[in-house]
Amino acid sequence: MLSYCHVQAEVQTESRRMSREQILVLIATASVNFSSMICYSILGPFFPGEAEQKGASDTIIGMIFGCYALVNVLFSLILGKYIVQVGAKFMFVGGMFLSGGCTILFGLLDRAPDGPIYIAMCFVVRTVDAVGFSGAMTSSFAVLTKSFPQNVATVMGTLEIFTGLGLVLGPPLGGILYEKFGYEIPFIVLGCVVLLMVPLYMYTVPTYDDLPIRESFWDLFRIPKISLMCLVMLSLSSALTFLDPTMSLFLIEKFHLSTSFVGLIFFAIALPYSISAPLLGYLADKFPATRKWMIIFGSLLTGICYVFLGPAPFFHIKSSIWLFSIMMVVLGISTSMTGIPVFPEILESAYKNNFEEGLSTLGLVSGLFGAVWSLGTFIGPTLGGYLNEKLHFEYAAAIQGGIALVIGAAMGIFYIAENYQEKRSSVRNTNSADEEQEPLLPNRV
Repeated sequence: MLSYCHVQAEVQTESRRMSREQILVLIATASVNFSSMICYSILGPFFPGEAEQKGASDTIIGMIFGCYALVNVLFSLILGKYIVQVGAKFMFVGGMFLSGGCTILFGLLDRAPDGPIYIAMCFVVRTVDAVGFSGAMTSSFAVLTKSFPQNVATVMGTLEIFTGLGLVLGPPLGGILYEKFGYEIPFIVLGCVVLLMVPLYMYTVPTYDDLPIRESFWDLFRIPKISLMCLVMLSLSSALTFLDPTMSLFLIEKFHLSTSFVGLIFFAIALPYSISAPLLGYLADKFPATRKWMIIFGSLLTGICYVFLGPAPFFHIKSSIWLFSIMMVVLGISTSMTGIPVFPEILESAYKNNFEEGLSTLGLVSGLFGAVWSLGTFIGPTLGGYLNEKLHFEYAAAIQGGIALVIGAAMGIFYIAENYQEKRSSVRNTNSADEEQEPLLPNRV
């Protein structure tokens, strides 16, 4: 009896230790999401004007923004593949150290000479910053999944609150600091905050060891279900960033809104997204069978919202700010519904296809997830700006919505076919079991 009680006490102590470790991991990853998104979004209100004064054209400014996403695509794949060799904790801490340092350096670029030197320095700093960001995010996804193997969607949904807050607070905070103190202070303040949090990451992020696996990103991507999930993520991230270069121009031109009111419209998508993400994540973990339907319904609903944002001219519905605002609120919920279940679905599919459970596989999945998302953040504003220029916002948004509708329908067809194959396989296995149970010789009367 004493021995049993001793074992129970050890189990409870271990459970409490793990619970504390999980809380520390959650704090670390939440702070990474929040600070990274603020540093990412702070450029919007004032950097284009400053860069233009330093001799950068609109095209160059767009490329400075775009190179961040492209570097993220490349290094998410590289660092995800070699997360075991580099070490998840070192990648996490080192990535945030790089990101914080580059944020400060970016604030000092106004002292660089105008013209090519300034432009080249912008590209260099943004590239190194993107390397740090990709390392921090790839390792944070892997560490988070390793720490919460049974609640991946729930914790990812909870962390999206801090992602949304960072994206929402970044532009106004940057604008206020810029107006009060000039160009350098916003970057220096945020960069120093990130650097001061590095010791926290060194203490809170656990060390996980594992052995490398032979599988590559190609082995992961060529699984049909994962390929379709990547298309879902590509569509989702491109749809969200499609609004960056197009929405404000449409609202100001169509409804003659002030810049501050346009900022409130952006808030209309971020707030529902942040509120719904934890709830949808909990449902995805509690009822795993609902994940597929959340992805399908979320994709279709996202497509419908984009079609009615303008709305599309072929519906002959008059544009109104109320319809636009309602669609933005629904869009915040639908994008959360689509994006939150994708990561656990990819991970489950990888395990079903004989990928070993461990840090190596988590690194591959995290790297692929981050790369596809970053590719979408490059395609979204690039394609959105082009379509908006050629076809105007109403048709451009309808095309973006049509892409989401097609991908949502493709996912629906895939899941129906998958369910049909699983039922056939189950019936076949049942029949085989019945045949094995039949006697080889008939019983004599």
